[in-house]
Amino acid sequence: MDFERFRLRRFLESLPPHELDRRPEPIDLGDVAAVHEGNAKAVWFARAGGAELAANVTASRSRLAFAFGTTPERLLGEVLARLAKPQPVAEVKEAPVQAVVEREPDLTQLPVHLQHAFDGAPYISASIDFTRDAERGVTNVGIRRLMLRGRREAGVDLNAPSDLRAIYQAAVARGERLPIAFAVGSHPIDHVAATMRLPGDELALVAALRGAPLPVVKCTTSELHVPADAEYVLEGYLDERGYAEAEGPYGEFLGYYGGVKTNPVFHLTAITRRRDAIFQATTISGRTLSRTDTAQLNALRAEVTVWRALETAVREVHAVYATPSSGGAFNVRVALRQRVPGEARNAIAAVFGCLVNVKHVFVVDPDVDVFADEQIDWALATRFQAGRDLVIADGFRGMPLDPSLAGARTGSKAGFDLTLPFGERKGIESRLPAPPRYEGERYGIWSQATRKAMKAFTDRVNATLPTEEPDYILLALVQGYRDKVCGMPCPAGQGLAEDGRCMPNAILAAKKPSPLLRPVPQRAAAPPLSFPDEQRMGLAGPSAPKNPGAVDGQVLVAAAALDAPAQSAPAPGAARRPTVRSTNFGPASFFKQLGF
Repeated sequence: MDFERFRLRRFLESLPPHELDRRPEPIDLGDVAAVHEGNAKAVWFARAGGAELAANVTASRSRLAFAFGTTPERLLGEVLARLAKPQPVAEVKEAPVQAVVEREPDLTQLPVHLQHAFDGAPYISASIDFTRDAERGVTNVGIRRLMLRGRREAGVDLNAPSDLRAIYQAAVARGERLPIAFAVGSHPIDHVAATMRLPGDELALVAALRGAPLPVVKCTTSELHVPADAEYVLEGYLDERGYAEAEGPYGEFLGYYGGVKTNPVFHLTAITRRRDAIFQATTISGRTLSRTDTAQLNALRAEVTVWRALETAVREVHAVYATPSSGGAFNVRVALRQRVPGEARNAIAAVFGCLVNVKHVFVVDPDVDVFADEQIDWALATRFQAGRDLVIADGFRGMPLDPSLAGARTGSKAGFDLTLPFGERKGIESRLPAPPRYEGERYGIWSQATRKAMKAFTDRVNATLPTEEPDYILLALVQGYRDKVCGMPCPAGQGLAEDGRCMPNAILAAKKPSPLLRPVPQRAAAPPLSFPDEQRMGLAGPSAPKNPGAVDGQVLVAAAALDAPAQSAPAPGAARRPTVRSTNFGPASFFKQLGF
């Protein structure tokens, strides 16, 4: 069994320099929090209070993706794929996490620091909890903070609804202690698993997300099983008194303090650890929520929950993103392709109901990147009408830590339908401007190109780029652009294309010998032509050329190839043809030379 692959130390060692802030110098525990605050990197202290300490490990989507061997954009898909492939849980008799067993444990000897100025005490913040649900016969895995109350006691926040809260309340009702163990110093994947709210044995959930068998070992003072490759394990129990002691205040994951609450008490019975163990802290709260462990972990958990809810509500979901800056769940973005009218509203309703923390849902079309704030802002500005696209619903159960509730137990949710109205994708106005790309079929001579109904100006330029045979290119500018040929009767029956429509006069002019012809050397290919702004724009106004064959002042012209043989070099003393360089002439002089 491999005890190193999913070890915290190995993960830290594998991080590239732009993801890891290594601090080899000693640091007092009182100064640790300031280093974490707003830090975009994971931080690894060699000597924090005399011990190794890592923090901020899961505080970026890029590091979570790195842990799963994927990219930030594909992280959710990778997690969903792993959840669909169960992995075994294997018990071992000897484990690195029990290399050292402290029978007289002392919480105050651990490198636990004060995270926020007004916290009630130093907190152990990266503690993954393991308990046994006696009624269901499964192991429950979660993540809880521990407020130090002494050498062997700590407060545990169990106010929010959770599986652990229900398990503990059932034990209290029976008058029993609840055995519990906390792993401190775990691979990021284990933290992701601890945040998930999925049915079944959650040791198997950890194994599935790892994509490998999970080695577990029985605790030294209880029957609980914990990961054998963790750094530290704190063994103990929650006493049978129930909610008996004060806990808090504490800087919460939404960026505000939570007040003092009455909570259960954890009693420490043993500490086991590796010989070279690394203690771990998670970052919570502060001014930069998106750079905290809790926000990133909450976001990924929310995305899994939302995706699964949407799978039954709509048909073609492209992406889901919960913004870490909102605490990881309050603002959720969904990209989907509507197949029938109303699917955006269905998606909003599904997200409202699947997760209590969600307050605002933004639904966009697949052409909008849910990870890009500027694109969401653009969709909100250009595709949203409040009177038509805003969905507001009241009476939902609220998150008690949400300060906007002002003490209320229920609140409102809002959905923003930022999709284009169903079916409204017609005409040039619905296209997104982008740099031209000269792709498609090419022709050696213009008469061949005109037999095709080319709608875009880039098609016409591309069609007449130099090919392997020598030809001539006439760079013709246009006063305006129409996506179809004019369709008007041809003057005097001249210049008819094969479909009977009129070729613009500029093309007719290009069919005649002109001093603007320039020889193109024989070559296999040429780069796409570049048209400066002067050539693309500014053709309207008093100086604009007038074309009697145009419709509504529009002239359709493209870069035109001539049906003419290659010109040999002029004889000595003969007049040389002037050349036209696309970067050296203006529209008025160009059309004047063409005879307009």
